[in-house]
Amino acid sequence: MRSDQDIKQDVERELRYDPDIDATDIGVAVKDGVVTLAGFVHSYGDKWEAEREAKKVIGVRAVANDIEVRLPAVDVRADPEIARDVAREIKLFLPLAADDIKATVRSGWVTLEGQVEWNFQGQRAEQAVRRVRGVKGVSNLVTVKPKVEPGEVRRQIEEALKRNAEVDARNITVEANGGEVILKGRVRSWAERTEAERAAWRAPGVRRVDNQIIVDALVAA
Repeated sequence: MRSDQDIKQDVERELRYDPDIDATDIGVAVKDGVVTLAGFVHSYGDKWEAEREAKKVIGVRAVANDIEVRLPAVDVRADPEIARDVAREIKLFLPLAADDIKATVRSGWVTLEGQVEWNFQGQRAEQAVRRVRGVKGVSNLVTVKPKVEPGEVRRQIEEALKRNAEVDARNITVEANGGEVILKGRVRSWAERTEAERAAWRAPGVRRVDNQIIVDALVAA
């Protein structure tokens, strides 16, 4: 098992290595493999990116993102202006599903709601608005309405895990009840755990993924 100090150093290196993040004012603390990010950044995109980088590090079990978004004065905008840009970006990213997703903005915080056929559509909507100027945060409440036979969900996820070069499917089991999926097993890194969950979410009709996979750096390759 990796020490908290080693994990802390690697998270700090990852943050400095990413050219898209200004990590100058980000602090990192680690206890029992749980990483806490604190401090502030100048955009919500930076906050999200910092969390993503931290989760890549081997030995990280979870991440608490307490980073505050402090927008520069030039990026502070009225909610109606932000809402117009959010709607435009969603339309550009998801031309076929844009009408099924509604966005509201309050004090720079965007809330996405609606119902879509595929989970990736809700994720892509969030991706579309993440870097809209003036956005301080995003609550993604978009839900998935399944349109496939329940028995197909598990089969498609298992096949997707086997095809994925970043995941060792031998150490992962899949349980499915309609659109509810449970992942179990052990992997060597948080990144592999996240990739397995992402593969599960890609299956049509998945409404919820309970990721119980344990991160264990000692798992045999």
